Amino acid sequence: MYGSHDGRGHRSRVRLVAGSATLGAMLLLAGCFSSSDGGSGDGGAEGGGAVEQRPKSVSPYWVDPEGNAAKQLKTYQSDGKDDKAELIKKIAEQPVADWPVRPDPRGQVERVTKAAEKADRSALLVVYNVPHRDCGQYSQGGAKNADEYRAWLDEIAKGIGDREATVVVEPDAIPHLLAEGCTPQKFHDERYQLLNEAVTKLKGLENTKVYLDAGNPDWVRDPGGLVEPLRRAGIDKADGFALNVSNFQSTKSNVAYGKKLSPMIGNKPFVVDTSRNGNGPVEGAGADEEAWCNPSGRALGETPTTKTGDKQVDAYLWIKRIGESDGECKGGPKAGQWWPKYALDLARNAKG
Repeated sequence: MYGSHDGRGHRSRVRLVAGSATLGAMLLLAGCFSSSDGGSGDGGAEGGGAVEQRPKSVSPYWVDPEGNAAKQLKTYQSDGKDDKAELIKKIAEQPVADWPVRPDPRGQVERVTKAAEKADRSALLVVYNVPHRDCGQYSQGGAKNADEYRAWLDEIAKGIGDREATVVVEPDAIPHLLAEGCTPQKFHDERYQLLNEAVTKLKGLENTKVYLDAGNPDWVRDPGGLVEPLRRAGIDKADGFALNVSNFQSTKSNVAYGKKLSPMIGNKPFVVDTSRNGNGPVEGAGADEEAWCNPSGRALGETPTTKTGDKQVDAYLWIKRIGESDGECKGGPKAGQWWPKYALDLARNAKG
């Protein structure tokens, strides 16, 4: 399974690696998860700051000048730690998704979308608050019930308004329904209904793109097992689906998987989280039951872009908030907390 995302919305991972030839086939446990304002046009950071917007033609998403990596960059620069500053800049200068949380999701989303609009960019958001999330693992929690979730979602929608946004809907929520013993059966119908409502509400906004999470190639290994669940969750109304959120599967394997799944659900396009998949997943002797949780030796993947060279792949995105812990494993802090050592390792191991 995926791992978990903390209360701030970052999944760490618990992962259910599901291999299934049919929807009812056995799922195997494997491991799960886990904004710079600037002038319009193709660059320029407000006030001449260290972090600038990426060229809009390559990546139309907003880079947050106050993100954890950007703040860490300023600290390293002030302390004269130039080597570390150069490494952390690889993260700070890229757009990373924002995961709205309580108690003020509307305010958080308004801040992000307004800053993105001012910079002539699109906000990248993740909706992650479904009840009974993450199988009770590191990112357990979510809304207490369906009514609370609907009210929270209303606030998210109001925060977006008519501004441009791309939203990934509920990482892990569907694959966890397919994992035996994860989400109690009595809540399955409710979850499908809530996911469908989330897609419908967000797509009802004027300038919002919606991608429904579909796990990763090492979770539900037969993509046919996802077809009916995705349909029940509203994939027909979504712009597409998202793969590899907060995980480490290679871009190549994700694209191959997405191309198998897409024709089964109306040829929907997809996006891939490449935030930490530069070295792929942990394999062989180095793997363990929590290979998804703060694994060593991983690296940043392809930088965020809509120039994928493949008409079925809408974008490579950094959906996982890079440098934030997957959970209290392998020496990491609580899920979602900033961990500069891990961020530096990811940047140091990156190719190029």
